[in-house]
Amino acid sequence: MVLHKIALGGGCHWCTEAVFQSLKGVNKVKQGFVASSGNNSSFSEAVIVHFTPTTISLKTIIEIHLHTHKSASNHSMRSKYRSAIYTFSTEQETETSIILNTLETCFDNKLITKALPFVAFKPSEIQLKNYYYSNPEKPFCQSYIHPKLQLLLSRFGEHTKENL
Repeated sequence: MVLHKIALGGGCHWCTEAVFQSLKGVNKVKQGFVASSGNNSSFSEAVIVHFTPTTISLKTIIEIHLHTHKSASNHSMRSKYRSAIYTFSTEQETETSIILNTLETCFDNKLITKALPFVAFKPSEIQLKNYYYSNPEKPFCQSYIHPKLQLLLSRFGEHTKENL
């Protein structure tokens, strides 16, 4: 089994972690903070998703990512929640850029999500990992994460795990 990885940022890493933990073909999700280079060298909330491309494609992962955070909104919290897909090779960055250009036609507004090179990762504190599945009844989970999982089920149900 060949595993690939991609890092994703855009919203709260608790939300992003729960979305990708819920998908078939995703083997591991590491929650924390990712930095890129240049103007994007500060750490921003993100996850690293390890996946099996024969079960779930990079295009599907990116499409789900774009639909489960405000990928076309340049709101005031963007320094904390950078809308990005962090790539681990130049080939992956090229593929990601092509996918982003293709998927942009599915949105009413221009995507702000960028393909950026992955530079560094800092993991979240242990008590924050697996946040949704450890605390599904907490108000934050009910208000913010649960609606994303409902969207995931309704729009991408064929990709979700049975326990969702």
